[in-house]
Amino acid sequence: MADCIFCKIAAGEMDTELLYEDEDIVAFEDINPRAPTHLLLIPRKHIATLDELQGEDYHLLGDIYRVANQLAEEAGISDNGYQIIANCKEDGGQVIYHIHFHLLGGRKLNWPPGE
Repeated sequence: MADCIFCKIAAGEMDTELLYEDEDIVAFEDINPRAPTHLLLIPRKHIATLDELQGEDYHLLGDIYRVANQLAEEAGISDNGYQIIANCKEDGGQVIYHIHFHLLGGRKLNWPPGE
């Protein structure tokens, strides 16, 4: 999608430092961090909401969690714990309509997520 900021980041059209990238997934720091470690993991493919996942997309979920675990280990937060959060639509807190997963850690996290 031409106007999607996450599509632009995934395509390398934005000046964003990627902490991880492969053919399907990119990860980068959130510009409004809610924890000492706050990364976003997105698929390169534009999928607006979790409700729009199709059968051929479900492998992305496992891959995103695998990458999140790897990044948590690299960030030194895996031993004490972390949160992986995905928001879906307005009432679920989704602001950018390109599915994305927040990886938060580096401090004691409470419920609701990110607090």
